[in-house]
Amino acid sequence: MNVTSEVVSLMGEIALRYNRRYEEAAVRHRLTALQAKALMLVAAEPLPMRRIAGLFNCDPSNITGIVDRLEKRGLVRRDPVPTDRRVRHIALTEEGRRIVEELRGSLGFAAAPLGALTAPERTQLRDLLKRMLAADTTDTTDTTYVADTADTAGMADATDTEAAGRTG
Repeated sequence: MNVTSEVVSLMGEIALRYNRRYEEAAVRHRLTALQAKALMLVAAEPLPMRRIAGLFNCDPSNITGIVDRLEKRGLVRRDPVPTDRRVRHIALTEEGRRIVEELRGSLGFAAAPLGALTAPERTQLRDLLKRMLAADTTDTTDTTYVADTADTAGMADATDTEAAGRTG
């Protein structure tokens, strides 16, 4: 195996572990991974469902079910956009904000492996990852939310599972 293949394989393993632990954190809050991701997204700023769907790379109709369930639990609300009555922004409620803070607090697993690196090595890794992301011209999706999210086994319902696999 050449170095590039090995690096790609290792990045895949890191992503798998991260997603597994993120799903476990979501389950502890009675959320699916996609519901948790949606909460993290709108924690940064209220977003229209179409924008969330674009970030999830799925049809907006799939996001409706996710938002419906979050709204039913009192975690988000749909706010009208004054400049366009047809659009509603999805925003966190106070309870949603509390859950997001708890989720963020439970994501220490993501930083734990970095403890094996020295401070200069972490800085070097950060700089290398930034260079890789800057050089990636194949992905035109806005992924600025990724830094604030982390990725529910046994909790995903049909709509959330479909949203993860359907493009639109």
